[in-house]
Amino acid sequence: MTSVPTDAPAVSEHQRTVLYALKRRGEATVDDLAGSLHMTVSGARQHLAMLTEQGLVAAQPSGDDEDPSGSGRSRGRPRLRYRLTPEAETLFPKAYGELTNELLGYLADEDGTLVDKIFVRRRDQRAANAKQRLAANESLATKVRELANILDEDGYLAEYESLGNGTFRITEHNCAILSVAKQHPNACTSEIEFIRTVLPDADVERVAHIVSGQHHCAYLITGRANLTAG
Repeated sequence: MTSVPTDAPAVSEHQRTVLYALKRRGEATVDDLAGSLHMTVSGARQHLAMLTEQGLVAAQPSGDDEDPSGSGRSRGRPRLRYRLTPEAETLFPKAYGELTNELLGYLADEDGTLVDKIFVRRRDQRAANAKQRLAANESLATKVRELANILDEDGYLAEYESLGNGTFRITEHNCAILSVAKQHPNACTSEIEFIRTVLPDADVERVAHIVSGQHHCAYLITGRANLTAG
């Protein structure tokens, strides 16, 4: 079960929309956000100003506002790119807490194999549930779409896209178990094994990783029939 912590900063619905957009994009200018959220530039700037005051968003010059002539002079007000601060993480779904890591530590102290077994059981249970939902989908495309829905419901802010030629990418913009994953690599191993288990007819490769410092996790999924044909 995922939830937003009760001690998370109070933000309006529109501000939360801006925060989720930044979470998905990684970073963006005012114009980027205004366009993607269908709001005015002044409205987006006002929300960002308030979020910056709360310490939830930080801005830095985009570096693309210099005179194209090469003079090095700036063309008026510098364009800023905004991104979330670590404090904003409390506003996104998390399926864990400090207690989880503490208990896993106790289990590891008692028996070094128990933590591995726990992640295997979690993977198998998730896979069993997911397979029931994917069973009604015949094509790889519809299976990937439904899997992205499952991951999104689990708090990963997941989406998928088709890259053509039977290849797809699932992107997770939030890690619902980030605190656990940082201390227990088994969590990340379990995640990719889960995806491979529910998509047995595809090759799955992780191409981006939040724990490695990127702002999202991403998985490249290619149907084995397409690999053979290639």
